[in-house]
Amino acid sequence: MNRYGLKTRIAKCLGNIMKRKLFLIFLLLLLFATGYPIQSAANEFIITIDTSKQKLFVFEGREIIRIYPVSTSRYGVGNEKNSNKTPLGTHFIVAKIGKDAKIGTIFEQRKNTGQIAEIYTDITDIKEELITTRILWLKGIVPGLNEGGEVDSYARCIYIHGTPEEGLIGTPASKGCIRMKNQDIFELFGLVPEGTLVGIHQ
Repeated sequence: MNRYGLKTRIAKCLGNIMKRKLFLIFLLLLLFATGYPIQSAANEFIITIDTSKQKLFVFEGREIIRIYPVSTSRYGVGNEKNSNKTPLGTHFIVAKIGKDAKIGTIFEQRKNTGQIAEIYTDITDIKEELITTRILWLKGIVPGLNEGGEVDSYARCIYIHGTPEEGLIGTPASKGCIRMKNQDIFELFGLVPEGTLVGIHQ
């Protein structure tokens, strides 16, 4: 195959990927608008987070393959900068951080500190917003809702991450991020790739 033919094939492949992603984005937005549960029509992963149920669902195609309890913000839902609220709308995982770190490892500004957190399985509130084990950094894709200006989820550093306050999982307890139990975020991190769509809804 000549160089022109190879470039044509690459461009066609990239075009097909973009078409599939755009279809999934359209599907997510449509289902948000109609209030139906979100499912992927393609054979790939989609994450949905229901803040009213404090649960995270992982779809592969049309099948739910995992359900995890989570904690979203104690201040409710909202997309504004400095609100400490959990943003709504369609996002995707823009970065996965923490590969090979030990479970319970504390991260500060996305850097591995080498320290291991004490994990609390009762209702202890340690008053610190410690980020542990793994980080899935989210980026919004809906301009004016969760992308750009004062509502940009990426600039707000909205993550799915582990927490030492495992006893509070299942209740709103964070300052905007989506908290998970450490073993759960460890499993989710290994399951889904960067680029996975994440829909957050009430």
